[in-house]
Amino acid sequence: QVQLVESGGGLVQAGGSLRLSCAVSGQTFRSYTMAWFRQAPGKEREFVARIMWSTRSTSYADSVKGRFTISRDNAKPTVYLQMNNLKPEDTAVYYCAARGLYVLSYDYWGQGTQVTVSS
Repeated sequence: QVQLVESGGGLVQAGGSLRLSCAVSGQTFRSYTMAWFRQAPGKEREFVARIMWSTRSTSYADSVKGRFTISRDNAKPTVYLQMNNLKPEDTAVYYCAARGLYVLSYDYWGQGTQVTVSS
């Protein structure tokens, strides 16, 4: 019953910022780990950032540390990915994902939102 819907992607110049949103629905998401992944053309999907909903503990890929921030809003509820100092290599389709408690893999995915960074 967990549904994820991404939004906020678009075209931005290098050095600019975007904030992605992932609207979350369902009754069990409070125990979930939420994450952002991305997939660039011709490349495999890669992990970007994750957050534990309940504790707000976060983790980031080395490539985005210091530039991206994952957060969540319990009221909406929504997971955000604030992306600053964007680089052309950040260009990708960004996906929101979720996994349940004691689950190793991400079993819930959004439809993706395109982020394009021009140089």
